[in-house]
Amino acid sequence: MGEGAQFEQVRPVRLYQRIVEQIEGALAQGELKPGERLPSERELVTQFGASRSTVREALRVLESNGVVRSRPGDPNGPEILPFSTQGLTKQITRLTQVDEVGLGELISFRMILDGSANMLAARLRTQDELASMEATIEVMRETIDLGYEEFSEADVAFHDAIARVSRNSLIQVCNQVVRGVVLSLISDKISRSRNSKALMRQSLHHHEEVLEAIRAGDGPAAARISRRNLYDYYAGYLPKGEREPLLALLLDVKPVV
Repeated sequence: MGEGAQFEQVRPVRLYQRIVEQIEGALAQGELKPGERLPSERELVTQFGASRSTVREALRVLESNGVVRSRPGDPNGPEILPFSTQGLTKQITRLTQVDEVGLGELISFRMILDGSANMLAARLRTQDELASMEATIEVMRETIDLGYEEFSEADVAFHDAIARVSRNSLIQVCNQVVRGVVLSLISDKISRSRNSKALMRQSLHHHEEVLEAIRAGDGPAAARISRRNLYDYYAGYLPKGEREPLLALLLDVKPVV
């Protein structure tokens, strides 16, 4: 064996982790599907050949991860839940809290995601899908006077509609998660701002510009406009020294000195 190879001592894997791996593996293979039930706790103890406490710990981990849901007093086994972005949101939020991922990186990633989604939407959208986007814009327009929370919900609907048109579920999931984390970091500043209505009108105008490019079938323009609009809307929340990566995504924007 070469002298340069260095190995670490192996660590024992707890039994409940093996149970978690098997259940998650069955989900990945399609042997278990959302809405179905796992066997009862007693049956799981028998099938896994493990103690009741080990099975309960595995189920607790699975429930914490949003994989299953148990109801107190339910004689049936835990229910398999549909996929949720909650776990991914928690992980990205945790990364921001420990300063592994900053607001600038999140905004930059949003610019990449939105730009790609809008380019695809401009090329792939049907007339019915275009009508759905137009309807969300109309709701945004109507909710400006209602408040930031209602406006934000309509904003989410617009981006979800575009992400669906992109025919890429990963864009849809990642866009939803990253947008939510970004807004969780700055939403108080927006909602409490004296000019919150002005910000909402600015946002509406930006969305109308993107929609017009999508309506025209101009993918590059839809991508370019969305990246620029995101920069204009969010860059002010970053120190100037952290804006360079965002500016690099704007081919027609010169760095601000």
